[in-house]
Amino acid sequence: MRQDEFLALVLRNPVNAGIVDELAHLALPDAWLVSGCLVQTVWNVLTGRAIDHGIADYDVFYFDPDTSWEAEDAAIRKLQERLGHLGVKIEIRNQARVHLWYPGKHGLPYPPLRSSTEGIDRFLTRNTQFGVRRASDGYEVYAPHGFGDVAGLIARPNPGPNFSAASYAVKAARWKALWPEISVIAAE
Repeated sequence: MRQDEFLALVLRNPVNAGIVDELAHLALPDAWLVSGCLVQTVWNVLTGRAIDHGIADYDVFYFDPDTSWEAEDAAIRKLQERLGHLGVKIEIRNQARVHLWYPGKHGLPYPPLRSSTEGIDRFLTRNTQFGVRRASDGYEVYAPHGFGDVAGLIARPNPGPNFSAASYAVKAARWKALWPEISVIAAE
């Protein structure tokens, strides 16, 4: 699968397209639609399912040096107000402040990030390490490991400092139940 094919499949989901377009209008710094909603849309097209089958939420990352909760809350409220008509759960997180709450929530260290793409790099699974956003000439896709796993219906762990085998097992089991065609690579 090439990048243009991936993008065309992702944008078949009108929610993905709507969020990406709205992010461009809001001009949040370093903003991307990321993760499962992108991959799961592709899986749904490849397996002939409804475009939104199994998509629990839509994740948005942005990177604003203002790490106050008030600033992030304002961004969350503004995006939810602008996208409430879509009727889906949208999770918006300022990647500049993840290190402030992640250790308390997950019990693992989380060094500060320098960009939204660094947050994508730390995802639990390699097969979800994707981001899409508008660019001046169309769209930009961030895919540090390429498109082989998504095209091949493969779930793969992303070993790293904040990897949790237990969390991966839960996520992979959910995915396997929703998309029995996928192959799950075991965590080592």
